[in-house]
Amino acid sequence: MKAVQFAEYGGPEVLKVVDVDEPHAKAGQIRIAVSAVGVNAMDWKLRSGAMATIMPLSLPAGVGMDASGVVDEVGDGVEGVAVGDEVFGSATGGAAAQYAVLREWAKKPKSLSFEEAAGFPVATETARRVLKLLSLKAGQTLVINGAAGGVGLATVQFALADGATVIGTASEGNQEYLRSLGAVPVTYGPGLVDRVREVAPQGVDAALDAVGSGVLPELIELTGSASRVVTIADGRAAEYGVTFSGGMGSGRAPGARAEAAALFEQGKFRMPVAEAFPLDRVGDAQAKSEAGHVLGKFIVTVA
Repeated sequence: MKAVQFAEYGGPEVLKVVDVDEPHAKAGQIRIAVSAVGVNAMDWKLRSGAMATIMPLSLPAGVGMDASGVVDEVGDGVEGVAVGDEVFGSATGGAAAQYAVLREWAKKPKSLSFEEAAGFPVATETARRVLKLLSLKAGQTLVINGAAGGVGLATVQFALADGATVIGTASEGNQEYLRSLGAVPVTYGPGLVDRVREVAPQGVDAALDAVGSGVLPELIELTGSASRVVTIADGRAAEYGVTFSGGMGSGRAPGARAEAAALFEQGKFRMPVAEAFPLDRVGDAQAKSEAGHVLGKFIVTVA
């Protein structure tokens, strides 16, 4: 099959479409004919070598964690899914390929496009995991730094569905979309604390840093405690006593995918496709993801 791999760490140019053996579903897994692949920050961090000391790869390595497509193999012990079902989920290896094996998945609503569904898996699991860590309750107020990206949008919509008030930082061009979801947008940068206090005079109960832009001190000031702040992107979290959540170990929320699908069918969850790229332009998709300021997710389509 055709798949995207890299044989050395580096920039987007190291990504190549190559011929590799097809993977097959083992016990507890399913295989899909891939329709679309979501691009996550972890994809370009792994490719660049930025994660090599803590997550070394055996090269050549595939790329992509999230995929949507049609089930064509069902492993032993798997129930509730059959060949021909449309699903989305997290791949065991590189998802940017004609076939991918999924270790976790949810059924795709018929009205949800494969492209949009491919942006759901990591973003939704991360969002629900963070909200569990923060123990956010209905009636409380959450601040999200980086609310227009994939994780930010998923957290906005889950928190609103939980009955919370959400304030999110975003660039001017993305604020109207946040407002349409029911969140209160504010601009990022110097003066953030004052801007948030202006729209939330009652105070802030919890905060998520989704982009790692150096605002942990401000989020701690807003919430009143480092214990009420979680980051998924700032490696200096420990210096401030803030929880860093990287998705490893206990506390994961794989059920978030099915939750997002159910909310989508109720008209309460969307993940905009910022731009779609063909398989041979995965590098361009990753480069745009790395540049930031995206509304939703960049997607790679597979013929």
